[in-house]
Amino acid sequence: MSTIVCRARDESGKIPLVASYDHGERVWNPPMPLLFQWRTGEQNRVVSMSTIRKALDETLDAAGLTDNTGQPLRYQPHDFRRIFVTDAIMSGLPPHIAQIIVGHKNISTTMGYKAVYPTEAIEAHHAFIARRALRPSEEYRIPTSEEWDSFLGHFERRKLSVGTCGRAFGTDCIHEHACIRCPMLRPEPTQHSRLTEIRDNLIARIAEAEQEGWLGEVEGLRVSLAGAEEKLGQLVAEARRKSTAVDLGMPTFGQIAIRTSDVAAPGEVG
Repeated sequence: MSTIVCRARDESGKIPLVASYDHGERVWNPPMPLLFQWRTGEQNRVVSMSTIRKALDETLDAAGLTDNTGQPLRYQPHDFRRIFVTDAIMSGLPPHIAQIIVGHKNISTTMGYKAVYPTEAIEAHHAFIARRALRPSEEYRIPTSEEWDSFLGHFERRKLSVGTCGRAFGTDCIHEHACIRCPMLRPEPTQHSRLTEIRDNLIARIAEAEQEGWLGEVEGLRVSLAGAEEKLGQLVAEARRKSTAVDLGMPTFGQIAIRTSDVAAPGEVG
């Protein structure tokens, strides 16, 4: 963030005020100290969204990065808000400060950007507690026992029979606990056989429902079957990724050690 601020400052040390166009509302916003701007002639202008997207695509193409299916990675500018929030909170930035930086009205929105895990969340919280001793005590309050119990209890509720729920702290399950269908379920590799049993059981139940004419149940079971097969596919893709060696393009010792020399060998005349 500081690097971007330094780049955007002018000779006076301030960030110039520039106007930007809101394509959603179809109005011009008042001049603001926007960070993504550049100098064009005698004016400072906002870097357009199309320019940012083009730069992202060119960078990803040059890097050659792909996803687990071998397709080129593609990012949208908004994706980097999530990356920024995740990195900031992981580095110990208090969540309410991250909320102010990204402009969220509700801190639950900010925490939804980051699926908080037990170890890293508690370590970040302890680091925050240690640093707050340097600030006026009236700025903070001690969490109540109920709040702390709710915080710790969240991680217990994320443990499932076939994996872990990726829901962020303070958010409710929007899939009515139909975990096998939910994209937030992260299956554990050790539960591959259990997922296989669930899939086979769903196939048998679909056959029974079709035989008995329970068409409404068939539809629901097929959704669950698709979820189970997707989770199995995730495990297979993850195992394939871990077993595949990645060429990082590191030079060999011979390439590093190659040198030319004009020193004459023993017995030769230089």
